[in-house]
Amino acid sequence: MGKVMLEVKDLKTKYVTRLKEDVFAVDGVSLKIEEGKSLGIAGESGCGKSTLALSLMGYYFPPLHYISGDIIVDGNNISGRKPDDVRRNVLGNEIAYIPQAAMNALNPTQKIIRFIEDVIRVHDPKATKKDIYDLAKERFAILGLPEEVLQKHAVELSGGMKQRTVIAISTILSPKVLIADEPSSALDVTSQKMVIKMMRDLMDKGFIKSMIFITHELPLLYNVTDDIMVMYAGQIVERGTAKEMVFDSLHPYTKGLMGSIIVPEEGVRENKLTAIPGTPPNLKHPPKGCRFADRCKYATPTCTAMEIPVKEDSAGREYRCLMSVRKIREVYENE
Repeated sequence: MGKVMLEVKDLKTKYVTRLKEDVFAVDGVSLKIEEGKSLGIAGESGCGKSTLALSLMGYYFPPLHYISGDIIVDGNNISGRKPDDVRRNVLGNEIAYIPQAAMNALNPTQKIIRFIEDVIRVHDPKATKKDIYDLAKERFAILGLPEEVLQKHAVELSGGMKQRTVIAISTILSPKVLIADEPSSALDVTSQKMVIKMMRDLMDKGFIKSMIFITHELPLLYNVTDDIMVMYAGQIVERGTAKEMVFDSLHPYTKGLMGSIIVPEEGVRENKLTAIPGTPPNLKHPPKGCRFADRCKYATPTCTAMEIPVKEDSAGREYRCLMSVRKIREVYENE
């Protein structure tokens, strides 16, 4: 077992609406990521993926609020620390974040080098312009970005180039954990390939120690990450290796996700794509039992009567379901 870069223990966060209603978007999430490893997080829109990404940084601002749990980065617990402390000492060098639609986050009136100066000077106020420019030029060259990009404005760059530039800026301080929230969405296939290659290069060259890659596309994670974790209604319902999750999923929700998309590695399917019926539960009032029960064709009365614990099979697979692995396999085989 390698060195643990990120460990999360029973993390709970919520949104508070203008009507003072609590929305429990992340409810009891635990995970570990070792050095040199990447974890993919998948699930439908509204399941809590992006909220989890924001929560993992330990930097909370309304309407998102911390409830409880631990976020440990390279042995240091960052949960409960003051926002200014987190911003100066954690964000950027301990944990870096690439948000959704990151290519639209660049101020069109500033040159790219100015963004890099701002990031570095938060952590090192004494850094000179020459030192910052030399570091940026060297890092951009290693990542296949031309030096002239540093003197350009965001409006002068293509969508793919802007996305790659944002990734380079976010990782300029070589963070221990990189959280990428759908970094390849809204890009054409060629640009997606370049972005994914760039992120792999960051890992291979040691500029980042570990990575969380968030998307709703399970097949994409199969080609990018070591492990995949599936979220549903604010909770983790299954985690395993990328191969296990794509080709041998256990939880009915994961199985439903895989049945609703085309997996190129499986070839042409004889059966039609299937849809998951119903809608996710209201997280203002999450159900007591299995949160997927109302949409699961295998659910029993027991599923809605008790809290469903996370189980672990002999190989280390984690899943949140009352059925045993043997029962799950029997059910799937008989369909």
